[in-house]
Amino acid sequence: MRVSWFLLLLPFVSASALAATPAAGHASGPPAFMGQLTLLLLVAGATAFASFRLGLVPIIGFLFAGVLAGPSALGIIDDPALIGAASEIGVMLLLFTIGIEFSLDKLARIFRLIFVGGGLQVLLTVAAVTGVLLAFGVSLPNAVFTGFLLSLSSTAIVTKILESRGGVGSPTGQASLGILIFQDLAVVVMVLLVPMLAGQGGGAGGLVVALLKAGGIVAAVLLLARRVVPKLLEVVARTCSQEIFLLSTLSLCFATAYLTSLAGVSLALGAFLAGLLVSESRFGQQAFGEILPLQILFSAAFFLSVGLQLDLGFLWTHLPLVLGAVAVFAVLKALAAALSVRLLGFPLATAAATGWLLAQVGEFSFVLESSGRALGLSPAGLGETGTQTFIAATVLLMALTPVMATLGERLGALGRARPAPTAAPAEAPTRAEPNPEAPLAHLSGHVLVAGFGDHARRLVKGLAAQQVPFGVLTLSPDGAAQVTAHGYPVLIGDYARAGLLGDAGLASARALVVLDDVPEMTARVIGVARTLNPELTIVAHTDEPGEIATLRGVGATHVLTSTDAVARGVLGLLTLPSTPPMTLSAEQQQMCDHAHSVTVVHPDSLDTCPECVAQGDSWVHLRVCMTCGHTGCCDSSPNRHATAHAQSSAHPVIRSLEPGEAWAYCYVHDRTAPR
Repeated sequence: MRVSWFLLLLPFVSASALAATPAAGHASGPPAFMGQLTLLLLVAGATAFASFRLGLVPIIGFLFAGVLAGPSALGIIDDPALIGAASEIGVMLLLFTIGIEFSLDKLARIFRLIFVGGGLQVLLTVAAVTGVLLAFGVSLPNAVFTGFLLSLSSTAIVTKILESRGGVGSPTGQASLGILIFQDLAVVVMVLLVPMLAGQGGGAGGLVVALLKAGGIVAAVLLLARRVVPKLLEVVARTCSQEIFLLSTLSLCFATAYLTSLAGVSLALGAFLAGLLVSESRFGQQAFGEILPLQILFSAAFFLSVGLQLDLGFLWTHLPLVLGAVAVFAVLKALAAALSVRLLGFPLATAAATGWLLAQVGEFSFVLESSGRALGLSPAGLGETGTQTFIAATVLLMALTPVMATLGERLGALGRARPAPTAAPAEAPTRAEPNPEAPLAHLSGHVLVAGFGDHARRLVKGLAAQQVPFGVLTLSPDGAAQVTAHGYPVLIGDYARAGLLGDAGLASARALVVLDDVPEMTARVIGVARTLNPELTIVAHTDEPGEIATLRGVGATHVLTSTDAVARGVLGLLTLPSTPPMTLSAEQQQMCDHAHSVTVVHPDSLDTCPECVAQGDSWVHLRVCMTCGHTGCCDSSPNRHATAHAQSSAHPVIRSLEPGEAWAYCYVHDRTAPR
């Protein structure tokens, strides 16, 4: 277990351990928290596997597992403090990753979908719920509070369904994501308004103060995002240590959440703002890949904790009430979301599909409900009955989301079968936009180069010369800067992680070339890549001949050693010439007999002197032997490798490799053409 995982467990492990410290003189045994923690991990793992086999979204499985393992069923997990602490960390990490995925640029790109579509959906839902409940005699604070709870949908569940069904880029997917983003932003304001509704926020004056405080915090975060955090992450990333980067990122998340909580803002909101901080640096995707496994673990704890809250006895005795709430919630939410999308100019089929996809109640509604309950508010003002009805209906709606999503897809299919409307939507959601967070995912038949050392530099030069699509994966900020400076696509992050390889389009790649300097890292990358794409051609490099069998054993198709010309060897395995062909012009071939016999050669390199690189020396200009393609440095360079090669091989003619120069020279006749 990495030290960072242990640090994450400390907040609730230590509390449980202190509470369960054995009395003096008693035999020591496993800490009391260990059994519950083990059960939590076992239940989460078993549930994820079962969900996969049943074709369910894992989150739905976690909900059911929480119900079964909770005190109202099997009673396997009965430590609310442990689960509560784990779920609170889960909410923080969930919002942190959402903040990373947002980025200010993304918000700007789909501004209208977010703030018009999402704003309409939230306002329509809150207004409709409040109006209905007021008509039934519910107090205004409880009515508005209930509207807040029902206006939110599950970002986690909807995005998982869209990803699994390939619908993120569809009109329904884009409209849904825009509304979900606004809902997540609206949580910020709702958290501030709940105390006001409970009469504990100082009225209108208190609301103004709270909003000003929140605005100041957001302004400070934006300033840090632009000025401070990118430079800080740059320094950390230069260590090329995943452990240091992960711990630094987590520290930023927890520190921001803690400091904002001292200012009266929730931990969850602080974590979201921390995610925005990271998203503004070029290491946002790397941070997302490092945090994601931890976020999945603790999000599992959160959804398990939601299931634990469901009282099966209450569900059984109040089944008509709960089912009625499920029906009302689903229809109300579907109508509000569909109307919002329709008002944006989308077709009716897209609006209906989006409405049913968003018809569940979201995970942050549980967080908001807990905050309101502590202040005396409850769903529909029904006290404990309202709380239990809300929990039961929400759990059922979350579980039914895949069914409702399928219903929405069928409605969308019916709409697409009809003639297209004459008026285009006010926004063009179907246009394929490049994804800056995954700049390689749109490629197909491309070559992935993992690592960016000397061999990789020569390889990508050859790939670019042959116009072969490729992308570079690197942990080094300096390497990434060099790649970007040449106009090549690059992803910064740990390329041994399945998520980053997926973002790089590994499933549709032509080949993966692993040129890492560390054999253990090379083997890890090959193993992960082979699991993700069993048919992929994987070429690896090692300086140790003894590692060849190991790398082939974990899945490498070909292994090259430093005795090979690695770039030339890789391109040869891919049946590509290492560099573009070169010959002499007709005028140059007339300068002497030696030049007249020249045909076509492929230079060893286009941008380096390989012998100087091997010696760690520098060069001034490059020349290519027109007999064998040897690339060497000029006579102004310290080692004069071009001339040394001509003298040792009796190959008489060279040509300049410098940009803008096309002259050739014959050593025997001491003749240059053209000058």
